[in-house]
Amino acid sequence: MRALLYLLAGVIPGAVAVAITVAAFGTPFAVLLAVPAVPLVAWFELWRLRWADPGPVARNRRRELGLGLVSLVALWWIDLILVVFAVGGPIVLIVSPAVQEDLGPAIVASVAGVVLVPVGIHVLIMWGRARVLMVRSHLEPRRLEEVVASRARLVDAFEAERRRIERDLHDGAQQRLVALSMRLGLARLDLRDGSPAAEQVAQAHEEAKKALTELRELIRGVHPRVLTDRGLAAAVREVASRSPVPVEVEADLARLPEPIEATAYFVVVEALANVAKHSQARTVLIRVRDGLVMEISDDGVGGADPAKGTGLTGLADRLAVVGGRLSLSSPAGGPTTMRVEIPCG
Repeated sequence: MRALLYLLAGVIPGAVAVAITVAAFGTPFAVLLAVPAVPLVAWFELWRLRWADPGPVARNRRRELGLGLVSLVALWWIDLILVVFAVGGPIVLIVSPAVQEDLGPAIVASVAGVVLVPVGIHVLIMWGRARVLMVRSHLEPRRLEEVVASRARLVDAFEAERRRIERDLHDGAQQRLVALSMRLGLARLDLRDGSPAAEQVAQAHEEAKKALTELRELIRGVHPRVLTDRGLAAAVREVASRSPVPVEVEADLARLPEPIEATAYFVVVEALANVAKHSQARTVLIRVRDGLVMEISDDGVGGADPAKGTGLTGLADRLAVVGGRLSLSSPAGGPTTMRVEIPCG
């Protein structure tokens, strides 16, 4: 609703522009009215921006004056045209029975006008939001760049923390569990078979081996060593070998920058987890080409929709940090194909 009211407030700079135009027909010096009008309209644009989108706005006098001038010359016209078509069009259709003699088509047009009223309001709200974003991006051109850079720094810090945790687990807890498992195995050899102590030690030995297996799986999930040592192609084949759904991998890649390899790897991990959980697929095909372009296809039931969960949205956000894109084709009944493109240049 704020976006709609923001858009309708455009009548004020429109009235100023019309007044200057009308006065200009009387004397050419009336154009000089635009000199004080531009900063006034710029102030008004800032005021309604803060009202529609609360939050600090970086002040830049030159950009503010430019916004005021553009608002006077062009933006209010665009707002007016949209309002006329989105609101005036349905109103004309609704009142058509009152101005047409042939009531049959007129009633149909009137019903169509009633149906188009919410559509017109939605269009105005969307345009109002777009206007807010456009004005803010004009006033703060570096804000988006700073947000993207901040996200990239956070991801880099997150990946560094992943590697630190993986290293600590591998060199610390895992080594202690290995030593414990070996000691329990040696202790079993010194105990008489069938004794209560031997059974207890044997059970403890099995529990230690299970804990070691689970820890290794955890380490692999935090940051797989094969990704660091051998690269993306080997890491994709390794995670494919553990998938409950048979996976065929076609990948022949040179080493890539570490953030790109990590992003692509975890996209594959999440995609295979989604396939196993939701798709009912029998086979999966992963193609990885230089570029970096990945296609993950399955023969499941399809119907994947990013709007129904955060998994695919999270993947798209993760890819956006490294400049990547995700596209999805998943009609009902399948097949599903996810295409991932990450620039490597």
